Amino acid sequence: MIEGKKVLITGGAGFIGSHLIEELAPSNDVTVLDSLDRDAFTARGLADTHRVDLVVGDVLDEALVNKVTAGQEIIIHCAAIAGIHTVVERPVQTLRVNIMGSWNVLEAAARAGDAERVVCFSTSEIFGRHASDVTETMDASVGPTGQPRYTYAVGKLAEEHLAIAYYQEQNLPTVVLRPFNVYGPGQVGEGAIRNFVTQALASEDLVISGTGSHTRAWTYVKDMVAGVVAAVSVPAAVGDHFNIGNPQATISVADLASMIVDEAGSSSAIAHTVGDEADVVSRSPRIDKAQEVLGFEPQVGLAEGIRLTVDYYRAQLS
Repeated sequence: MIEGKKVLITGGAGFIGSHLIEELAPSNDVTVLDSLDRDAFTARGLADTHRVDLVVGDVLDEALVNKVTAGQEIIIHCAAIAGIHTVVERPVQTLRVNIMGSWNVLEAAARAGDAERVVCFSTSEIFGRHASDVTETMDASVGPTGQPRYTYAVGKLAEEHLAIAYYQEQNLPTVVLRPFNVYGPGQVGEGAIRNFVTQALASEDLVISGTGSHTRAWTYVKDMVAGVVAAVSVPAAVGDHFNIGNPQATISVADLASMIVDEAGSSSAIAHTVGDEADVVSRSPRIDKAQEVLGFEPQVGLAEGIRLTVDYYRAQLS
């Protein structure tokens, strides 16, 4: 439980950030720094939320980051360029925002000296194409140079090293979280489950890259939020990094598409396109460390999460 704190959420208008606002705003003063490039904040009706202050801006604006960081007791750094298609189209911007923007936030937090906790979001992408049952100590694999997709993983891995280095060298109380395929109501931008659900509800083909045999472990957004709250609340989390995911919700993309069609009661067909050679073959986490240190336990299974997500988007359409 987090109460009576001054909280800064960079990228707080995004998908996960908007759910964090819903969790934290009733009991804390929340400042949101976001460019509104992907705006779930407005869509979820958070603009008039009591105790929430939206600052429209960019984490690349060093002066603005310094200003909004001063006095903040908890900093949750979600801001990033993300989504495979966006990353491939904007690899330079991806690296600038995800490395330099993260440096700005960490440096501002260290300079201000007010933060009790700084939580940085990394990604499961740092484990590369073959990432089954990965632990936090396994080697990162960020792919070959020249594959734009991997600029996201490179930037996030650099952010991890920056965050832990600030803890080691300057005693900034940082924690790094590695989310595994977060989904749920209100997702904006890219996301397989969101895309599949909206296609199924519109009776459109669900389009899969390749055979659909590649697997993912899916994390419902409320479980991700619980992981963030634990990372803020548990003293032993400081200076460490954690996988946040749901190994029990591991499924092939083809089976996921079929599951969504069934839940939506849709007549959609499942179509296949030529696979991307850089696509991830498998991705699922070991979460023993998060369970032991953070007390993290996923609460929402895949079937329930899909149902809740379908219900949300069906309501939006109606």
